[in-house]
Amino acid sequence: MTFKPTYPLSAVAAALSCLTLAAPVWAQPVQQLESIKVISTAEEELKESLGVSIITSDDIEKNPSVTDLTDILRKEPGVNLTGSANSGMRGNRRQIDIRGMGPDNTMVLIDGKPATSRNASRQGWTGERDTDGDTGWVPPEAIERVEVLRGPAAARYGSGAMGGVVNIITKRPTDAFHGSVTAFRQIQEDGKEGDNWRTNFNLSGPISDRLGFRVYGGYSKTQPDAIDINKGRAPEKNGFVDASGKTGVRDKYINGLLALDLTPEQRVELSFGSSRKSDLYSGDTQNTIGSSTENGGNFIPVSELYNSETTIVYRNTIGLSHHGDWSWGTSRLEASYSQTRNNRGTEGLFGGPEGAFLSGQGTSGQDLRYNSVLKESRLDGEVNIPFMAGGMDQMLTVGGELLHESLNDPGSLRTLMVGGNSWEPPGLAGRNGKTKTSYTSGALYVENNMRISPDFTLTPTIRFNQHEEFGFNVSPGLTASYALGDFWSVKGGIARAYKTPSMYQSNPNYLLYSQGIGCRPGYPAGGCYLQGNDDLKSETSINKEIGIAYDDGELSTSLTYFRNDYKNKIMAGVDSYGTVTNGRGPADILKWENTPKAVVSGLEGNLFMPLSDTVDWNTNFTYMLESKDKTYNQPLSIIPKYTVNSYVRWMPTEKLTLQANVTWYGKQEAADFDIRKGTDVSGPSLNPYALVGFSAGYEISKNVYIKAGVNNFFDKKLYRYGLSNGNQASVTNSAGARTYNEHGRSLFVDVRASF
Repeated sequence: MTFKPTYPLSAVAAALSCLTLAAPVWAQPVQQLESIKVISTAEEELKESLGVSIITSDDIEKNPSVTDLTDILRKEPGVNLTGSANSGMRGNRRQIDIRGMGPDNTMVLIDGKPATSRNASRQGWTGERDTDGDTGWVPPEAIERVEVLRGPAAARYGSGAMGGVVNIITKRPTDAFHGSVTAFRQIQEDGKEGDNWRTNFNLSGPISDRLGFRVYGGYSKTQPDAIDINKGRAPEKNGFVDASGKTGVRDKYINGLLALDLTPEQRVELSFGSSRKSDLYSGDTQNTIGSSTENGGNFIPVSELYNSETTIVYRNTIGLSHHGDWSWGTSRLEASYSQTRNNRGTEGLFGGPEGAFLSGQGTSGQDLRYNSVLKESRLDGEVNIPFMAGGMDQMLTVGGELLHESLNDPGSLRTLMVGGNSWEPPGLAGRNGKTKTSYTSGALYVENNMRISPDFTLTPTIRFNQHEEFGFNVSPGLTASYALGDFWSVKGGIARAYKTPSMYQSNPNYLLYSQGIGCRPGYPAGGCYLQGNDDLKSETSINKEIGIAYDDGELSTSLTYFRNDYKNKIMAGVDSYGTVTNGRGPADILKWENTPKAVVSGLEGNLFMPLSDTVDWNTNFTYMLESKDKTYNQPLSIIPKYTVNSYVRWMPTEKLTLQANVTWYGKQEAADFDIRKGTDVSGPSLNPYALVGFSAGYEISKNVYIKAGVNNFFDKKLYRYGLSNGNQASVTNSAGARTYNEHGRSLFVDVRASF
């Protein structure tokens, strides 16, 4: 990045005294002087941390083609796929989990803007969501690069980034007309595993000398796994297998960008997008005692629902931004709006059938489908000002954001009635029937990247957050980098990150019920209720990392130690807040609560080595030292003890790329204590296993590229046994860590035609 000459500190102070975020939009650029190289911004410096990975479009093109971006991300250090609860509920709904902090602590950005559509899916009793997350909104072919930020580097992005950040950067408009059409097909060797196909297009170019555009769109579909894929392994009743396979997906999307150069120093961009993503039902009933739904009655038989669109998520976005390059630095100002509409069948909210879809009889005159609508309006911006002080080059960043978010979910916050019977607790404090929640929050952050010496860079940061409901929060941070000669460097950082409670956990109108099996021993005759708690505190974490790196331009390697000290993690409470009376008698009232402490720590490493002029070898690993809460000594999520990703890439000609890759997953252990029920559980661990793949890419001509390969060459399959703990008929028959399916061997082919 280039800027104009730096200014003394007095000039910076004068500029700050009259600074507002909007001012650069109307400021008039002065005569441009010769540009010189200066120190990078704090954001750019943080992306040089050891806990950061950059996946380029070239990496995506040369690696095996995938059905979803998660299959690329899971091969980065510190990254795994897990469910959003250690109970194993929704076990095949695996999302990106960075450094063992869980999917809800991973923030997904698309072109720097948060994608939070999963927040329109309610959280079940153990925290699980019926969603695949937000990494699948952009097809791999439309991605310019992906930034994966772990630990302290992610804290600057605010609530929800305690584990890390995945920033998906889409391709920019081009100076000349370019376009492509891609057709992808993946075929599973096992006919019970869902195939996938995808077709999409990309088009970009100039409209005039100063106006350019980019648009991409497409259609993709993944078939659901067979309804009996786990037969013989998971519990079975009346011919129905409790534990389902992977859900199918049908996805349609279009996204556009217009970029206008107002002047050589100022650019305005308008972005917009519309997506429709639906689930093709595979039989998932959330709890493994939901097999009664096969018989109909109050619930739609899963055999009738199979392969139907039980959930349809519509996501619409629009954004307007201004970027300025001024004599004193740079500026960015952006306004954006996003809406997610989650249209889904009405679910049971209590007992074993929680999460099962209600029939007309079960809804008792209530709607068979509901819309959960999440809206976010955001205004954010920043200025970057280079200056000289104390003989040091520095780059000051001052920014802020204003956010208004609302959630209206009448389906999850409705009166508890099934089959004409009411389970609504009369007179429950805080439950007033309102289905909409809205919050306003704001933040101000200041960062300064300082070059103390040619070898030493120090970057202090601080972010002030004010939330309408959860109050004031401060997130300070400090990162440092020191060069030990030409090739070696030491880097480290510490930052305080946070996450506000979800709009389900904090809403007293959100109510779940158990008739007794899911309650602690000694529960009253009426069972127990779990109610949202508006007195929750934000979750916080002190994230630390330190490591050493070597890079001589060819060989590069690094080793990093990380530790996150986690406080106030939110989970379903087990202590009664009092009792109410329902049709069965007195019932306990439980609430979502903050738990005292948890810790996550581990090691990450990377080695890139050219074996010859045409052969590269790249390997990374993650080793988890700890990942547990300190109250019950249970794992935060079910993740491998270690993960090793390695590939050898051979480019015998400029047109041909050959690659062999392997991933080793270490032993996985599940919880041995059911916190919800206060009962010991026993179940099998998941032994180490490896997935091996081969691929080849060939440029047939300047305009045609083909890639093909085989995934999971040795056909290593995993089957879901059920739940690791939670609401199931017999916790002694826990599935342990065997709570998800790993598909066997598959073949893929990917063809792109471009101009």
